[in-house]
Amino acid sequence: MLEEPDVTTQLSDTVALLGDLIAFPTVSELSNLDMIAYLAHLLEQSGAQVDIYHDDIGHKANLFATIGPQKDGGIVLSGHSDVVPVAEQDWSSPPFEMIEHDGRLYGRGTCDMKGFIAAAVSMAPYFNQIVRDRPVHFAFTYDEEVGCFGARALVESLREKGITPGVAIIGEPTSMRIIEGHKGCYEYTTRFSGLAGHGSSPDRGVNAVEYAVRYVTRLLSLKEELRKRSPESSRFAPPWSTINTGSLIGGVAHNVIASHAQVEWEMRPVQASDAEFVKHDLHSFCEEELLPAMRAICPDAEIATEVIGEVEGLEPADSNEARNIVMELTGSNSADVVPFGTEAGIFQSFGMSAVVCGPGSIEQAHKPDEYVSIDQLQQCLDMLGRLGRKLAA
Repeated sequence: MLEEPDVTTQLSDTVALLGDLIAFPTVSELSNLDMIAYLAHLLEQSGAQVDIYHDDIGHKANLFATIGPQKDGGIVLSGHSDVVPVAEQDWSSPPFEMIEHDGRLYGRGTCDMKGFIAAAVSMAPYFNQIVRDRPVHFAFTYDEEVGCFGARALVESLREKGITPGVAIIGEPTSMRIIEGHKGCYEYTTRFSGLAGHGSSPDRGVNAVEYAVRYVTRLLSLKEELRKRSPESSRFAPPWSTINTGSLIGGVAHNVIASHAQVEWEMRPVQASDAEFVKHDLHSFCEEELLPAMRAICPDAEIATEVIGEVEGLEPADSNEARNIVMELTGSNSADVVPFGTEAGIFQSFGMSAVVCGPGSIEQAHKPDEYVSIDQLQQCLDMLGRLGRKLAA
């Protein structure tokens, strides 16, 4: 185990900073610019080189900052700035005012995941004093909760600038357990446009609901096929990729041929090849079977699939520097997989090794009276302190 650094002052700084961050109501539908500007100021004061990347309309931004030598192979400490809504939740205290009670810090985002962000930024002055071997990067993104759009934009920004970190530690709440794998999450809405008519003459119309049902039947068939494709070494529960049909909506009345319908569905692949298998099969099914039948009656008939979000899974790897480093830092000798998704797969697809490890429990995330324990923050600071010493010259 590496020598313990003195991080006693960082705990009080972290708690104070977390209170400041909770006061920014960065619900995904709102801007995160004020919080990003605040973090940028703190990191610049700590000696970091800071870059801010705005979205297309300038409403939100990613932050990427660096402490240490300007070279490839750095270690990224990553967190998302957005939080889920508090509407229609019964909170015991104002959700955007952090309170402390019995060793816990309550507020929206305390564990998911502003606690990790506060810990990382509080350690920045320490990193600036000690890190010499390889850079430490801070990556704070937008819109993780609604599709990981910020992380995807950030890796493209890094690609354009030729920045190639080697390791990513994503500080989602895992109770400081090391997570080396999770399924992907791909969400879609498929819309069917047919031809309305009187229900007494079904051959003169194109019933969008009926074709949507055939599409769902295909989804059910693929759902069974995916069971057969389960990797022998899969540790997920269930071990195969899954498909879920969330809703089927269409039609206006009993006696009217439905001209429109839509299917909302998702898949959670354990491996990227499963997602490609499903998408290829559905494309062929629509182009070769459904659309020719629809257009034989109505040339303008259409099937269109909207991508709501495609977030890569984090695939466990035999060789994973990120896992090895965090095992060394925490003293743990095991790594797990989890059912919930994170931005880790996006960093992995960018060529980085990645793990998920952060303070707080996922059991508190997204719920009223969300909290992180002070003990968990201390464990996170201990890990980051050891990281700084590991990267000292």
